[in-house]
Amino acid sequence: MSDDSSNRPDIQLEDHGSKGRYVFRSAAGDEAEMTFTKVGERQVIIDHTEVPDAFRGQGVGLRLVTRAVEDARAAGKTIIPLCPFAASQFRRHPEWADVLKR
Repeated sequence: MSDDSSNRPDIQLEDHGSKGRYVFRSAAGDEAEMTFTKVGERQVIIDHTEVPDAFRGQGVGLRLVTRAVEDARAAGKTIIPLCPFAASQFRRHPEWADVLKR
């Protein structure tokens, strides 16, 4: 497992080979996550985003997707946002078009 917090120190990356997740944890132990699956060397599918009520209205879900976008851009990868939340964020952020798999 990799724990890379270089881009957004509040978001942890857990990479388990073909699958992984981005995680935000509070001091109280609450956890928000966005899971992904790798497709080959150049694509990532965002499968699911889950943000507990403790984080509602704080932009945690957006921060998770933003971290994935930043990481994909840095690695030259594209993202397929199958998760409805991630897909809605891509519609709201046209500046992410460079990493969106068409």
